[in-house]
Amino acid sequence: MSGQQNVQRPLDALGKAVNSPVLIKLKGEREFRGILKSFDLHMNLVLNDAEELEKGEIMRRLGTVLIRGDNIVYISP
Repeated sequence: MSGQQNVQRPLDALGKAVNSPVLIKLKGEREFRGILKSFDLHMNLVLNDAEELEKGEIMRRLGTVLIRGDNIVYISP
């Protein structure tokens, strides 16, 4: 059973990323980068200092945004 102590649930890992920069990939090839401020059980996210990216380049600076969880493909710290 000691090997199971290191297992993290996805929301636990996301909780460790709060107040840190994250990269969010959405359905439809959209990407956002910003500081993760909060999230809920549906993985809805609030990002501060958010930027919309296209091919790794900043397209728009958006400030604070709410991203609906069912649009998220992945979250990378």
